[in-house]
Amino acid sequence: MKALYTAHAVSTGEGRNGHVAGGDGLIDFDVRMPPELGGPGGAPNPELLFAAGYAACFHSALQSIARTAKVDLGASEVQASVGIGKLDGGDGFGLNAILEVSIPGQPRSRERG
Repeated sequence: MKALYTAHAVSTGEGRNGHVAGGDGLIDFDVRMPPELGGPGGAPNPELLFAAGYAACFHSALQSIARTAKVDLGASEVQASVGIGKLDGGDGFGLNAILEVSIPGQPRSRERG
């Protein structure tokens, strides 16, 4: 693959309780573990940033497909839920992600893969 764009970011401090900054200066803020994971909260966390990026990218792909098919999605939205937890057996952590797409006027489907 030839990359059309490459994002750069750096994490400093204590990782999940540290600071993140983008190479272009558009993001530059502290991150904190959420209270549910034993952190102080009060700032964005990596899972929140992942969920936001995943929702935006999936929504953009959906809109691109709809444009090609000449389908109007109206005020569509994509919600992403990203969870983190211990893996079965206790050997490390894992992530899960659920995307929920809303397209006004379309029937609701509850398919999960």
